[in-house]
Amino acid sequence: MKKVSITLAIALSAMASPVLAQETGDFSGVKGTAIAGYDNTDFGIGGAGSTDNADGFLYGASLGYDIQSNNIVYGVEAEITESTGELSGGGASVDASRDLYAGARLGFVVGDSALLYAKAGYTNARYTASGTGFGGVAGNADGVRVGAGIEYKLSDNAFVRGEYRYSNYEAGVSRNQVVGGVGFRF
Repeated sequence: MKKVSITLAIALSAMASPVLAQETGDFSGVKGTAIAGYDNTDFGIGGAGSTDNADGFLYGASLGYDIQSNNIVYGVEAEITESTGELSGGGASVDASRDLYAGARLGFVVGDSALLYAKAGYTNARYTASGTGFGGVAGNADGVRVGAGIEYKLSDNAFVRGEYRYSNYEAGVSRNQVVGGVGFRF
């Protein structure tokens, strides 16, 4: 009877080990992500019917920390990106430049490998205007960003993510972005 009990205990602990591993902080820890995607900036400088949006390529990196409790994930992120978006006409141009972001996210684990999340935080964008009437003026705009996305684990440390986010800045400037990323947990 002892041999059966010991064998049963070993078998149960071997079967329980993968289950315990899945429940202990799959999405927790420090993470770094390289991101790239589409950036559409509305500079808010035209009247009715004007075309004042700049489309461009967005690239950058983020650093964050997540804590998982059951199927809920709480996290913070800091991000820096650059955009190639430019609006030009009439001898003048306005360039979308770097964007800084700091915020929080809240997610829900779906299955073993996916995290659906929403995020919100502070953002600061730099814009440069040059040419007729501008003379090379650069400025910053403070704003608020909200977004939603999905993160998918490729392994214990590697993941990919896709995200939509909207940023609303002072002076009528706003951004719509669709980004993808590849990241690692440390």
